[in-house]
Amino acid sequence: MTLTSFGPANRIQRSAETHPLTWRLRDDGEAVWLDEYQAKNGYAAARKAFSDMAQDDIVQTVKDSGLKGRGGAGFPTGVKWGLMPKDESINIRYLLCNADEMEPNTWKDRMLMEQLPHLLIEGMLISARALKTYRGYIFLRGEYTTAAKHLNRAVEEAKAAGLLGKNILGSGFDFELFVHTGAGRYICGEETALINSLEGRRANPRSKPPFPAAVGVWGKPTCVNNVETLCNVPAIIADGVDWYKSLARDGSEDMGTKLMGFSGKVKNPGLWELPFGVTGRELFEDYAGGMRDGYKLKCWQPGGAGTGFLLPEHLDAQMYAGGIAKVGTRMGTGLAMAVDDSVNMVSLLRNMEQFFARESCGFCTPCRDGLPWSVKLLMAIEKGEGQPGDIETLLGLVGFLGPGKTFCAHAPGAVEPLGSAIKYFRPEFEAGIAPTSAVVPPLAKPIVVGA
Repeated sequence: MTLTSFGPANRIQRSAETHPLTWRLRDDGEAVWLDEYQAKNGYAAARKAFSDMAQDDIVQTVKDSGLKGRGGAGFPTGVKWGLMPKDESINIRYLLCNADEMEPNTWKDRMLMEQLPHLLIEGMLISARALKTYRGYIFLRGEYTTAAKHLNRAVEEAKAAGLLGKNILGSGFDFELFVHTGAGRYICGEETALINSLEGRRANPRSKPPFPAAVGVWGKPTCVNNVETLCNVPAIIADGVDWYKSLARDGSEDMGTKLMGFSGKVKNPGLWELPFGVTGRELFEDYAGGMRDGYKLKCWQPGGAGTGFLLPEHLDAQMYAGGIAKVGTRMGTGLAMAVDDSVNMVSLLRNMEQFFARESCGFCTPCRDGLPWSVKLLMAIEKGEGQPGDIETLLGLVGFLGPGKTFCAHAPGAVEPLGSAIKYFRPEFEAGIAPTSAVVPPLAKPIVVGA
């Protein structure tokens, strides 16, 4: 599939056949309301799901499509849906949309909610039908005030049209949908912290198991999906599994399309719907236009602040989870950031780790104490006051806070860019070590309890 870049003077040519998420977008950037959405085949998939498909068939179709979560974790959506209990006596179930988009350098969900609110509602309606959930919540980042306004208006439009509420489309199925604005915490992107916050509790992640599919909101079975994930559901139901799989490039293990972007000092920063499997180089050169005049690409992050840095030679990696894993990091949200050659990596990492340290829920010791410790060391190195052994201590913290060492994935994501920055740009860190005869021992290796 060949796509062209879009900017103010050269709009991308979108169609329903190639751009299931964005083909309905208006050129003026205004929201697509109910009448226009339905004129563009909106809610046709919902009508098909309600009239022609059994609930289990919807789940199986999504599973067969290969749709994976678009929030960063990439868990198969159909498999997640299949974890919901089959017991028909459990008549209270919840569907939550994770719209707490607080990952730095990520704004894809915001665009969908502000400009295509009915696409999200239709995706949730079909999902609710499949999962037998009678109530849904869109847990929205509090700062997204325009998205909140547009979603609330779209919900009212759908209610008035009989697409939400009681006896939807004459099926006997009831589904209520509410927009809930959060108080503004990064940790609410973790699904169980989101559930705690929705219940009015402190936004701490919960111990798993039990998983939300068994014990979620108010102790009831709950499914949590990302905005972009849910927005893929209508096209899959309307046009089928084979078509959806055909959208991805050869070699990609992920199916369909993905909202990808590039920010930083590039000529054409933006957001595009592209097939999984495009290369980072296509995204950077053909869509973002490369670096602005006078700047050189130093490194880049493929999918938000919680992903590791890559070098320019890694641009040929394919943009899908496995493709990015081959060069040592994660796909994340798919919105990349270019770092130019004027940026000092120590200062950049100090800024990042300050954010992650502030956003820690404080529940577990490695995250609560380890992230501020990294900030303290980075501040000293940034001022040229670092001590011998500080870099080794930072690398020790990367190990202490890595996957499986903390209660949730917040800390591993926070230290991944730190570890990669030291790996590729260690001389910049060494330049901040003050000359001294005293040698500070590096952080000891992690102690294994019971070893």
